[in-house]
Amino acid sequence: MELIEFSQIIKFVTALVFVLALMGGLALVMRKFGSNHPLTAPHKKRMKIIEVLPLSPKHKALLIKRDDKEHLIILGANSEVIVESGIESQQDTEVVPLKASGKE
Repeated sequence: MELIEFSQIIKFVTALVFVLALMGGLALVMRKFGSNHPLTAPHKKRMKIIEVLPLSPKHKALLIKRDDKEHLIILGANSEVIVESGIESQQDTEVVPLKASGKE
């Protein structure tokens, strides 16, 4: 039975560090560009969570935006309830200020 020489240990450790560095670099690149294939153009995401409001330890109210509509959903431990659907987004509606009708 032969003992491993010191130079072989150094080569092994160097190769291990190199492979781990490659894996870390690949992970950073994947995080930067997402899970989309790098040759395809990134698409616009259609859905996002606007707000989460905890109601109790087991229930949450979620305001979700899909395209230009918002949806209010209550999530429970074993159930989901759509409270209101098709709400106009506040960003899409234009607020017109009221003119003061009082005497100055």
